[in-house]
Amino acid sequence: MVIVIVEDDVKMREELSRLLTSNGYKTILIDNFKDISEQLKRLKFDLVLLDVNFPFENGYEICRKLRRTNNVPVIFVTSRNTDYDELLSIKVGGMDFITKPYNKSVLLEKIRRALDNINPNNFREITKKGYTLDLHLSILKYEGYEVELTRNEFRILYYFFINDDRIITKEELLEYLWNDKYYLDEGILIVNINRLRKKAKEIGISNLLQTIRGKGYSL
Repeated sequence: MVIVIVEDDVKMREELSRLLTSNGYKTILIDNFKDISEQLKRLKFDLVLLDVNFPFENGYEICRKLRRTNNVPVIFVTSRNTDYDELLSIKVGGMDFITKPYNKSVLLEKIRRALDNINPNNFREITKKGYTLDLHLSILKYEGYEVELTRNEFRILYYFFINDDRIITKEELLEYLWNDKYYLDEGILIVNINRLRKKAKEIGISNLLQTIRGKGYSL
């Protein structure tokens, strides 16, 4: 698991990195605090540890922007300790909040729980927009009907289920499938999407994976 540390105190940043690496995590350290949001867009990671006070944009705004394109857990690690700060961290999409100086064991437990919450192996089904995806049997369900999916169809649809609030490009899908070792070229991707749509219609879903002209697809 890869954790991004966004902390402008060098000593604290390095301390967090040592703690995480000694517990089996990989870390990415942000040390340039201009355009943090843009930097995060270019990285691949599983969780963010995020401070609040930065010179160009605060952590709450960074989290709010991240939520537009990414659903990874964000844990605020900050010296701010009011109820209002904790409430604001939740409103902008943070999963958890811990104040400095932090207890190492508590922080590690918060990280473990946050990562468990996004681990699909801990869930049997995901439901979005009335459609249910069985994560263990690779079945799409709708209003009492169901249809079995192939491995590639399932992987494609699963990515849409965990990113249901945004448009996904063909390039992004291909990159995701490549990284997960389910490589498809563009032609095979289109074939699989069309098969998914056909199967969805068989159980009464008429608009699965809508094409957004010039942009991509949405759930």
